[in-house]
Amino acid sequence: MLMLKINGKEVKVDAEPDTPLLWVLRGELHMNGTKFGCGMALCGTCTVHLDGEPVRSCVTPISEIGARNITTIEGLQGSEAEALKTAWTELDVVQCGYCQSGQLMSASALLKKTPNPSDADIDAAMSGNICRCGTYPRIRAAIHQAAGKKGA
Repeated sequence: MLMLKINGKEVKVDAEPDTPLLWVLRGELHMNGTKFGCGMALCGTCTVHLDGEPVRSCVTPISEIGARNITTIEGLQGSEAEALKTAWTELDVVQCGYCQSGQLMSASALLKKTPNPSDADIDAAMSGNICRCGTYPRIRAAIHQAAGKKGA
């Protein structure tokens, strides 16, 4: 048994130490907001935060997490998260929606570090997040909009 701190709560999990965090979240804990995309940390769909830093849960073994705090899309909160969710809706960012939890997790981490990001900042932070629907211009616009609203 391993203890993980997920979205502010301690959770016991019964999984092998090399099990990827994504499989624990989805299979054992039934937290299905974090999606499986490529399984190789290339698409960003499985992004969660470890102590506020975005990581790819599909390649992060639970043995490497230790006492760090895990935040999933279900637990994403704060002014950045709320501003992003509002901007995502107002600008109709979502098409199929499959990549959106990973997009929001990466965007939230960006705004925490860089409150007023440039296009280059956004492109760098979001470069590992693939959207097969191609909503990149709306994602960028939503991040800019959220940056203006998060302090309001």
